[in-house]
Amino acid sequence: MAFTGRYEVESEDNYDAFVKCIGIPSDIIEKGRNFKIVTEVAQNGNDFVWTQIYPTGQSMTNKFTIGKEADMETMGGKKFKATVKMEGGKVVVDFPNYHHTAEVAGGKLVEISTAGAITYKRVSKKLA
Repeated sequence: MAFTGRYEVESEDNYDAFVKCIGIPSDIIEKGRNFKIVTEVAQNGNDFVWTQIYPTGQSMTNKFTIGKEADMETMGGKKFKATVKMEGGKVVVDFPNYHHTAEVAGGKLVEISTAGAITYKRVSKKLA
């Protein structure tokens, strides 16, 4: 499937401004600034398992089916319910305080999160 793969962050734009805006504590912002987060995506039709693995060994996994409500978790660890959509080949979800899209473009995972006027962009390269 289009999203299936293992990806490692290669660039980020507006990390500090975005995470401050969504209420991540300063000590966590500092620790996460240059993390090489690995994202693993397993897609089977409309079913997804989306895992982010941090260098500390911690991970966060969201399991969802396009168009169905699912239990999700934010990067700050807050649990919530959301319905993930597919729009023009992009996975789209509204987190409690930001809008998130993800797509595979040019073999890279491109994620964009918007909170108010701040847009955070993370591009991850596909690992072999």
